[in-house]
Amino acid sequence: MRKSIGIILAALVMATLTVGAAGAAETLKIGAILSVTGPASFLGAPEAKTLEMLVAETNKKGGILGRKVELIVKDSGASPEKAFSFAKQLIEENKVFAIIGPSTSGETMKIKSVAEEGKTILMSCAAAEVIVNPVAKYVFKTPQRDRDAVIKIFQQMKKMKITRIGVLSSNTGFGNAGKAQIEKLAPAYGILILANEVYDKAASDLTAEVTKIKAANVQGIINWSIEPAQAIVIKNARQIGIKVPIFQSHGFGNIKYVQAAGAAAEGVLFPAGRLLVADVLPKNHPQKAVLVKYKKDYESRYKEEASTFGGHAYDAFIILEKGIEKANSTDKAAVRSAIEQLKGVVGTGGTFYFSPSDHNGLNVDAFEMLTVSKGKFAILKQK
Repeated sequence: MRKSIGIILAALVMATLTVGAAGAAETLKIGAILSVTGPASFLGAPEAKTLEMLVAETNKKGGILGRKVELIVKDSGASPEKAFSFAKQLIEENKVFAIIGPSTSGETMKIKSVAEEGKTILMSCAAAEVIVNPVAKYVFKTPQRDRDAVIKIFQQMKKMKITRIGVLSSNTGFGNAGKAQIEKLAPAYGILILANEVYDKAASDLTAEVTKIKAANVQGIINWSIEPAQAIVIKNARQIGIKVPIFQSHGFGNIKYVQAAGAAAEGVLFPAGRLLVADVLPKNHPQKAVLVKYKKDYESRYKEEASTFGGHAYDAFIILEKGIEKANSTDKAAVRSAIEQLKGVVGTGGTFYFSPSDHNGLNVDAFEMLTVSKGKFAILKQK
């Protein structure tokens, strides 16, 4: 996998050099800070591949407003410090028009002020609500809000008459933000948190943490993470005999996490966008055509399953493109203002309705409740 990622990055660099040599003044420089390698590579690798694919397609059609797109990818390895350095470099040295990414919430929060000060549009591929709440003028994000994911989970718990839960979350920006939303929203849904454990994102054994959850005699578990460690939680929980329903965050939307958890993942529940179940959506569903095309294009090009996370990069790119077209300009301020006015943009994560007070444009209806059935993702059938 690392070898293929390296080839992709090399190809991106070559493409950048080739386009730049053809006429740097005419290119539209778009930076991307993504966790292509490291603990969040399940996010960043498909995001980088998606952008490579979209830029190639866009340039083949003549670019945006007649300008070829020059993509400059920086691999942060999920490090907020590297993301910060790359953001400054992209804005001050590369003079990019916009930045797509970072892949994680911690990285995004680290560079939010850099983008704002540099008056450079940031289209984050991370989920934490704090990225866009409070609103920063130049900062947007494409994944659904963690708040809405928590609401979707609590709505499902209510249907299942689950009121006593245990919570596990990783020690990351995404984990911390999700934990805060769970704690904040639980009372309104009659949910009592009996155990609340935070684990290391790089952990290889979480038996001690899940044992504490088991001792609390809970009716359900929420496991909030985007790293591979979330699969270890599931395996360890089942290994010690925990049989209650396990709910994951929307950061579970990559089949590789299911594969890592193995048989223990069967029956896991989580909210997600509809990309993972595109094939079974009704023909008249407003997202169907977009989802099926992206999935087909990605999978035929890269010979691997499309994931929710690559979809976040897809949405970021098309929103940026539509903002430029609406503004009929590549002036940063004009495009920023145009994005705030975009309504009804159909993406992989949902149908986006932006406004000056909403830089995400999605709500709880963007989610489906999914489950793992026979090692695959499926829409949860309500009883």
